Amino acid sequence: MPIDSETTARPEAFHTFILKVVNRCNIDCDYCYVFHAADTNWRRLPPRMSARVAEAAAARIADHSARHASTKVHVVLHGGEPLLAGREHLRTVLQTLSAGLSGVDARVELQTNGVLLDEAWLDLLEEYRVRVGVSLDGPPAVNDLHRLDHHGRPTWQQAIRGVELLGTRPDLYAGILAVVDLDADPGEVHEYLAGFDPPVIDFNLPHATHDRPPERRRPAEAEYGQWLSAAFDAWVSADRYTHSIRMFEDIIALSYGVRGSVDSLGLTWPGMVVIESDGSIEDVDTLKSVAEGAGRLDMSVFAHTFDDVLRHPAVARRLAPMAMLSPQCRSCPLLEVCGGGYLPHRHSSVNGFQNPSVYCQDLEYLIWHIWQRLAADVPRPTGHRARLNPHTE
Repeated sequence: MPIDSETTARPEAFHTFILKVVNRCNIDCDYCYVFHAADTNWRRLPPRMSARVAEAAAARIADHSARHASTKVHVVLHGGEPLLAGREHLRTVLQTLSAGLSGVDARVELQTNGVLLDEAWLDLLEEYRVRVGVSLDGPPAVNDLHRLDHHGRPTWQQAIRGVELLGTRPDLYAGILAVVDLDADPGEVHEYLAGFDPPVIDFNLPHATHDRPPERRRPAEAEYGQWLSAAFDAWVSADRYTHSIRMFEDIIALSYGVRGSVDSLGLTWPGMVVIESDGSIEDVDTLKSVAEGAGRLDMSVFAHTFDDVLRHPAVARRLAPMAMLSPQCRSCPLLEVCGGGYLPHRHSSVNGFQNPSVYCQDLEYLIWHIWQRLAADVPRPTGHRARLNPHTE
């Protein structure tokens, strides 16, 4: 999940709180890390978050913010599909959060597949100033390859209707999130998504581990890096677009020593934590792709503060990211930018998280590509960042 770089006063404080308001979904994406990954805990969790859990969560967030003098926090309503909560129930949750966070500068966002979005939903979300991000992988042939309903039917048409409605309310529009598909043309995907005038496009790599590696057509090649590099070229070559692509912007920023905004790059403490529908507190949500219970902390908003959570060994280790890196990553000249790769993507049953990312070659390819594209127009950074790709010199 993306992080706003302005939402933290201290790196050791949590500033992004993901609330799993629904633990069911109305579509059946084949790559979903919640419903089609190693962890099956969703089956044992309440289908939706109660107002009681929301109230306890808000109180813990407000307390944590006050303790750490945090100027801003980011609250993300997530799922499953959050709109399955129903309008009246989600209204109750939003009212509860609004009351509990009244003394906090909280930016609230909701991530949806867009299928259920209509004017009534947008009215409610506008009332509570909730910004909305939509998951959409690209044109119909791309989107409907992976994002079908539970009867195997396409969802593109309903999702598009939701995105187009959202576009009529720019104050609510947070952006589009797309998962990379190697069979799709990156330029066409970028052009298509950009046509909806999102403020942000986020490209996510499919979640994978060393035990469950990503699908590749040519394993010896950096196919995902090549795909993302082509998307980068499309982005920088089309000056009529005004949207951000945070992965690309972060690579540029981190290359110059500036803090990034996504939790999958760099070495900065991401400050993110998950609150499940029953009030249990978990580590980063995408650890569900690693193993059963990989993100489990055995803590809850009813019994623990977020300062307690910070002291949990599984969370505390993320405050010292170098200790979790493989020797190969520690000696890599790209470390300050890639950060060793996203935590779940480094996991294996043999070495835990002390492996290079399963996307190591792809990240290397993409970083070098971006540096080379910028070299002619932007003053080159000093130190290790000044190198050009040795394979093309």
